[in-house]
Amino acid sequence: QVQLVESGGGLVQPGGSLRLSCAASGIAFSIYAMGWYWQAPGKQRELVATITSGGSTTYADSVKGRFTISRDNAKKTVYLQMNSLKLEDTAVYYCNGRLGTAFNHWGQGTQVTVSS
Repeated sequence: QVQLVESGGGLVQPGGSLRLSCAASGIAFSIYAMGWYWQAPGKQRELVATITSGGSTTYADSVKGRFTISRDNAKKTVYLQMNSLKLEDTAVYYCNGRLGTAFNHWGQGTQVTVSS
């Protein structure tokens, strides 16, 4: 049974930081491309950051320089370090694990609220 379990969300003030974690089970984690997506109320789910099995990363333009995605294959966990948070970063953040086109798994999401 595949599970992706996110944690680390919460309420933070503008300019603050949070680190999201996504613990995977039931998959060969090290060969999966992992990613974080966000979905704000009334909007579509969008890509935030990805990291390949080899460690290459991509970021949405809106988070470049503020967010960092990383992975620990031994712990089967992917992280999203979020710094200099803005009001517009408020969303539900979802973890994604993908292997080619055959396998695509999602976590249940974790809420991040940036508010003063």
